[in-house]
Amino acid sequence: MVLPVSRCTAAPPTCGFAWPAWPVFDDTERRLLNAVLESGQWWFGERVREFEAAFARFQGTRFAVSCTNGTTALEMGLRALGVLPGDEVIVPPYSFIATASAVVTVGAIPVFADIEPGSLGLDPQDVERKITPRTRALIPVHVAGRVADMDRLNAVASRHRLAVLEDAAHAWGSQWRGRGAGTLGAAGTFSFQMSKNLTAGEGGALVTDDEELAELCRSFTHCGRRKGAAWYDHDVLGSNLRLTEFQAAVLLAQTARAEAQRERRQASAAWLDRALAGLPGLRLLPPDPRITRRSYHFYIFRVDEEDLGTSRDRFVEALNAEGVPASKGWYRPLYANRVFREAHLGPPHGIRAPLAHTGVSYAEVSCPVCEQVCRDAVWLPQNVLLAGDAQIEALAEAIGKVARAAGSLGRL
Repeated sequence: MVLPVSRCTAAPPTCGFAWPAWPVFDDTERRLLNAVLESGQWWFGERVREFEAAFARFQGTRFAVSCTNGTTALEMGLRALGVLPGDEVIVPPYSFIATASAVVTVGAIPVFADIEPGSLGLDPQDVERKITPRTRALIPVHVAGRVADMDRLNAVASRHRLAVLEDAAHAWGSQWRGRGAGTLGAAGTFSFQMSKNLTAGEGGALVTDDEELAELCRSFTHCGRRKGAAWYDHDVLGSNLRLTEFQAAVLLAQTARAEAQRERRQASAAWLDRALAGLPGLRLLPPDPRITRRSYHFYIFRVDEEDLGTSRDRFVEALNAEGVPASKGWYRPLYANRVFREAHLGPPHGIRAPLAHTGVSYAEVSCPVCEQVCRDAVWLPQNVLLAGDAQIEALAEAIGKVARAAGSLGRL
């Protein structure tokens, strides 16, 4: 008999309680927002500078340049690093669409390299296989705050004289050998979108130790104005990507509690690692001692459907019925999205078919590791990891209960 997916047993849901709400806010945000409101200085001023300095200090870098969101941070970084139309940029297919779409937006060509099954980050060996004379840069993504293998990726980039732009949207607070994510290549980008561990609803930043690169990025966000120039002097190509004082005020308040939250998430994840180890059909991501601090934007594990006795999708549905807000995460490789799958079809159009004029086709692209991860990964969101000990214990109990009963769930 196949049990209803709504329950593994007739008992009430194991996690029949409210998980911590996100975002977290209190009177600190209210006070800072009200101060901006009453000042009348709502635009690109002291609060923005204060937040940028605080963010740079925490990540361990010299400069942080804020902007409207993580997508525009990637676009800005690519432009500032000299990526031009027709250049190729190597990206992973296991990421949010912005990692690849930013490349298209600046006129370059995304080239997809596979990921490692443990880190879920770019596979340095496949990166090296995908390099051509047109390759200009690569974008490692630190999935769920787990830093990609930056030692090997930087070595590949150095051998081939490629720029490294880290997509650290999930990795605020993560460190690799004691160095902050985003500071391990030429530059790194971050997102402050609503779900992120540090949020103002929207917003982004680029960090770098290169003063010239930082000033170029600042100019790009500020309509092409140079530092100290007259208001209507526009010396380089620019856009309007400025963060507001209201967003900066919220981010300053968020920053004040973010490290304590990061510690709580890391402790919860360590507890889950211990509790879930050895459960039938579950495959935890292996530890990497080079990751010396971890942000955990998600807690991710993988399932072996044969050992589990049911499909990943059925397993996630059963977890949801037990009150666990699990998801499939990125359920298809980026190249399987229509914008890339049909990139070779015309007529060319800046939105509908932005790559149709290039002769590029992704129809035959295959990254087997990524495709398998898209089929078997299970994600738990970061706010769940902020729960108390009793709730984390119940979470592990619910996952264990579903795993042990999975053979009775059937398959989708």
